[in-house]
Amino acid sequence: MSKIRLLGRLDIKGPNLIKGVRFEGLRVLGDPEEFAVKYYEQGIDELIYIDTVASLYGRNNLLEFVKKVGKKTFVPITVGGGIRSVNDAQKFLNAGADKVAINSAAVNNPKILEGIAKRFGSQCLVLIVDAKRINHEKKWEVYTLQGREKTNVDVIEWIKKGINLGVGEILVTSIDQDGTLKGYDLELIKKINENLNIPLVVCGGGGSLEDINDVLKISENINIALGTALHKNILKINEIKSFLKKKGYITRKYGKSE
Repeated sequence: MSKIRLLGRLDIKGPNLIKGVRFEGLRVLGDPEEFAVKYYEQGIDELIYIDTVASLYGRNNLLEFVKKVGKKTFVPITVGGGIRSVNDAQKFLNAGADKVAINSAAVNNPKILEGIAKRFGSQCLVLIVDAKRINHEKKWEVYTLQGREKTNVDVIEWIKKGINLGVGEILVTSIDQDGTLKGYDLELIKKINENLNIPLVVCGGGGSLEDINDVLKISENINIALGTALHKNILKINEIKSFLKKKGYITRKYGKSE
């Protein structure tokens, strides 16, 4: 049995932590640095920082943030948003990120995945997959630019292609469930997990301990990312880990509280 990772996802716009529902109605929640440090102190295993407007405006403002917060949070960091080249990836890895996560740039130019994997290794390359169900069918489409742009790219085929190009981890978010606190898209997760041979992190909809348990019933090798439920104190990191331990799962021991 693999050790389950619990990740905190922070969506950032400018100086603010933001969150919405289904990638819409974004609201400012506060200072992302304060939230990151709090989650670290509470025992989070990893942190994910996503610049939500970097790809839209062709910029990335998280470089200094990563350097600053990395001095206060001693857990693995993944950074995404606006990474459009091997050089962009190198800047963030040099700044202290352990992994870089890519969505829009990879859809537009898949070869960027191969370039980063060859230069730095698959272990530091995450493919962000923002997935939206197609007309209530058991098919999902990839969206880019934080859910603003349809691609007509099938989620499952895109993940297969990403793996062939050297991706070492998948971060999938269900746009339909994002921010709703009504549970993960279990059908989507099952479909992705069927033939996956690299780590999977799921995000979008987690609002209760049972929501997390429902995912782990699919596979004990899936890792859990949370945003809204942590930001709004609906779930606490220590209670999640205690719950998982009682269920017989093995969790990682990162974070200050551990």
